[in-house]
Amino acid sequence: VKRSPDGQVADVTPPGTNVRTRVHEYGGAAYTVSGGTIYYSEFGDQRLYRLEPGGTPQPLTVPGDCFYADASVDLLRRRLVCVREDHRETNREAVTTLVSVPLEGGPTTGQVIVSGHDFYSTPRFSPDGSHLAWLAWRHPQMPWDGTELWVGDIAADGRIEGMACVAGGDEEAIFQPGWSPDGALYFVSDRTGWWNLYRMRDGRPEALHPTAAEFGRPQWQLGTSTWACANASRLVAACARRGRWRLVTVDPSTSTLTPVPTDLEPGESVAATRTHAILVAGSPLVPDAVLRVDLATGAAETIRAAATTCVDAAYLSEPEAIEFPTDEGLTAHAFYYPPTNRDFAGPADERPPLIVVAHGGPTAAANARLNLELQYFTSRGFAVADVNYGGSAGHGRDYRRRLRGRWGVVDVADCLNAARHLAAHGKADPDRLVIRGRSAGGYTTLAALTFHPGVFKAGASYYGVADLERLARDTHKFESRYLDSLIGPYPAQRDLYRARSPIAHVDRLSCALILYQGLEDRVVPPDQARMMADAVRAKGLPVALLTFEGEQHGFRRAETIVRCLETELFFYGAVFGFVPAGVPPVFAIDNVDR
Repeated sequence: VKRSPDGQVADVTPPGTNVRTRVHEYGGAAYTVSGGTIYYSEFGDQRLYRLEPGGTPQPLTVPGDCFYADASVDLLRRRLVCVREDHRETNREAVTTLVSVPLEGGPTTGQVIVSGHDFYSTPRFSPDGSHLAWLAWRHPQMPWDGTELWVGDIAADGRIEGMACVAGGDEEAIFQPGWSPDGALYFVSDRTGWWNLYRMRDGRPEALHPTAAEFGRPQWQLGTSTWACANASRLVAACARRGRWRLVTVDPSTSTLTPVPTDLEPGESVAATRTHAILVAGSPLVPDAVLRVDLATGAAETIRAAATTCVDAAYLSEPEAIEFPTDEGLTAHAFYYPPTNRDFAGPADERPPLIVVAHGGPTAAANARLNLELQYFTSRGFAVADVNYGGSAGHGRDYRRRLRGRWGVVDVADCLNAARHLAAHGKADPDRLVIRGRSAGGYTTLAALTFHPGVFKAGASYYGVADLERLARDTHKFESRYLDSLIGPYPAQRDLYRARSPIAHVDRLSCALILYQGLEDRVVPPDQARMMADAVRAKGLPVALLTFEGEQHGFRRAETIVRCLETELFFYGAVFGFVPAGVPPVFAIDNVDR
């Protein structure tokens, strides 16, 4: 989509185009633009295409089983350099490399220019085209555990020479390398325990503004950004303190950090001009949007909002950041949303039912920006606790590493303790507690219900993991060794995998459960949801399984999302004895008297 100087917004790619890549399955960085020409990955065939202004898409790569992403344009040598994930050999793991794809001469598979690591991301050319920087890492590290920052010289024939690792390692996570207009190399590193901004000076990393704050995010998707150069002497950045993100500027010459006067909370995309930040941002009462923010005044111009529906603030619940005690004398974090609806109030002598939300990842984070899905429940009488359990990003490396070897323990304990804390303080009814989550959050949901029966009265698992052992044997490359750090090496610690798999202990589950699953999910195979539903059904407990054709790991279709929310609310009504307003959706709940 292009926004012209006069403010007109129009689609650039032709109808039917789906600009999306499957690299790492989570995708990201599916396109880049240079001189008005767009280079993008088409989801339907995973080929790279060039689209000139006013032209038609021309393929740059051949059909086949190669996926491409995170491209940078090398105009001096008329090529793209990008990440390629090669699936052509079906009897082995996909091979990831950096490849050169020529802009002329017909489609190719690309020429490998950097190889040897299991993963690559963020290839970026210096302004004069003489150097290339990139990130690389190996199994079993994830990009938030340990990555290496490499720099190489570019030879006359385009080859990369003199390659050197200049920062990072197995215990240091580097994020978003990039170059300033004057040729300085900047990046984010957690070498001190916090993801801070650095630049290379005289061959060594130099911290710009050392502080107990986060300037990086887990790289689940390629192309995630938290900083950009306004010019050679000023950076625009997003930074988080205690899980709340703010927009700031940084002067590298003085190490001065200056907040931009806005309450908008940045998301995962930040770009800049000399005078403005262009970013995705939102607030507790304003939906996410692509915005142009004046760095001096904080005034924001909306370019395109994610939601066009305007919801009266009187129906919106504002989050309260809470810190609560949890196991082993530690504290954990959450956002608490009280039930809010200007037209209704709950009975004065009742505390509200509570939905505890376990976010996905699990190395990810809940944020305080407007989430209409949560507001769907708070406007209907539920309180919500969106938990940043140990292992979540945004609170420093030590907090992020609490989950090492303890997935299914720390996250579950923090969700349980969030519910207990709110109940003890009169903000939730201890007899009407619910837990829900997606993906890794779905696993936390199933683990909480299975290993701690009696706390929650119902749960909702969206494409959650039920069988850890099967996940270790049957998932995609990016996460194929993730469980090494979350649980332990497989199969050496098979017993531990079984001990923490909800499907192996469903005899302990004692409450209602609803499951949602996309049938094209390659991250968590659909049979995991079927197995869990069958086991719960056999126990005689209330259970429902809703599956969706064409949906993958994360639902995208509006009708799917609406269907899920309506059925989830109706399911809670069946558990707690109320019928939601409106026409109840028709779906099967087994083991419930209707």
